[in-house]
Amino acid sequence: MSGPLQDITVVDLSRALAGPHAAMMLGDMGARVIKVETPGTGDDTRGWGPPFVGPEDEPISTYFLAANRNKESITLDLKSDDGRAVLTRLVERADVLIENFRPGVLDRLGFPVERLHELNPRLVVLAISGFGHDGPQGGRAGYDQIAQGEAGLMSVTGPDADSPQRVGVPIGDLLAGMYGAFGVVSALHERHTTGTGRVVRTSLLAAVVGSHAMHGTGYTVAGHVARAQGNHHPSISPYGLFHCADGDVQVACGAESLWVRLAEGFGIDPTTPGMATNRERIAHRDQVAATLNEAFASWRLDDLLPRLAELGIPSGEVRTIDRVYDWDQTRSQGLVIEVDHPVLGQIEIPGPPIRFDDNAFAGGRETHLAPPTLGQHDASIRAWLDSEDPA
Repeated sequence: MSGPLQDITVVDLSRALAGPHAAMMLGDMGARVIKVETPGTGDDTRGWGPPFVGPEDEPISTYFLAANRNKESITLDLKSDDGRAVLTRLVERADVLIENFRPGVLDRLGFPVERLHELNPRLVVLAISGFGHDGPQGGRAGYDQIAQGEAGLMSVTGPDADSPQRVGVPIGDLLAGMYGAFGVVSALHERHTTGTGRVVRTSLLAAVVGSHAMHGTGYTVAGHVARAQGNHHPSISPYGLFHCADGDVQVACGAESLWVRLAEGFGIDPTTPGMATNRERIAHRDQVAATLNEAFASWRLDDLLPRLAELGIPSGEVRTIDRVYDWDQTRSQGLVIEVDHPVLGQIEIPGPPIRFDDNAFAGGRETHLAPPTLGQHDASIRAWLDSEDPA
């Protein structure tokens, strides 16, 4: 093992995406992550697809591959005596336990927080729920799209206020995992002083509300209720998607000087009534868009982007997923890694989004583990527990 968390052991009881994403982030930083799965079926995402890859009789879900690199897998029936006994031994040796059961489920399995801390006072517990562990709807089940709607994200996403739209990735799950991992690392740091662990809680609701940014203060401070405005920024103009001869281009003028450069560079008078200041341009967004679309209409994207770069205007194209992963810039950042999967062999998967300045590889470890097959490490983890038992 290598990395800043190489001395940390994580027991991952979670499934689907929020909890597994948090555990994977810790694994990327070098933690040993032991994923506990239900015998026979495993994590729910093992059955989510298409696309599937590998043998037709035992297809492998690419969804599962996305959230479970740098982990080991052990299968335990937590309703059985053996399963509970093995989990007890894992808890005694762990630094972190991650769970995203509905509130109360872990208690019914015989592992309430009090019991976990009796077994291991230094244990940091991350509990991720749908809408919070308490409050009037604390026990409510949560899935990403439900949370995106309930937490307001869909109301500010889409072409207009009448067409709410989910974000194209399960952003509530991913953000909950990120906030959860941050909370875990903070609690581990605190443990150096206190000597004891604590419970870290987040939820899909909390994660999405925590990402409201200016929309949150726009309402709490100014009473303004934001609505979806398509591909244009609600507070800055021009800042959004425009059209050229053979495609789309994104332009972001976050300062008045950038607007002046952009306008003059394409023969537009920057002091035109309705476009002289950002406040005016926001009020006349359609006028700004029509003016720029007309200015770009004769330009091909391959010529337009260099021209915008020459003017110093932040800009870019809209890439499809395949073109992102084939892009040399993506690969230069370690965002594609190669792992040796026990069934699929050498495969490429997305890599960790963090790099440290003393190495060129992605994440906090020198080598990465492929997402495990179900129960791949049953024997080795049990052997480790036996070898570590007190005499």
